[in-house]
Amino acid sequence: MTLDELRREQEHAVVLANSQGQIIAVNTPFSKLFGWAEAEIVGKPLTVIIPRNLHDAHHLGFSRFVTTGRPTLLNQALDLKAVTREGREFDAEHFIVAEKDGDQWVFGARIRPKG
Repeated sequence: MTLDELRREQEHAVVLANSQGQIIAVNTPFSKLFGWAEAEIVGKPLTVIIPRNLHDAHHLGFSRFVTTGRPTLLNQALDLKAVTREGREFDAEHFIVAEKDGDQWVFGARIRPKG
């Protein structure tokens, strides 16, 4: 899966982020699932959709990848929790990709609720 494919995705929630971990775009299914309009969430850190108890692990893994360029969790289905705008946690399958745009990484994730 590529970032271009994610940008065209209209069935499942998609979020894009820059190498600083800030959200740069979401699609309509994301807004419906998470309760955030694109204009409200763009510029916020990815951690707004990650459970608080996973923030440290997210920061560690994210910074390690940005520094080394070596993936450990990319391009595979991951069962993780996500958090809506109202703070409700839910189980979801995440598929995360990363691509270089110039000298910066851009990240994308397709998020599908489970159950």
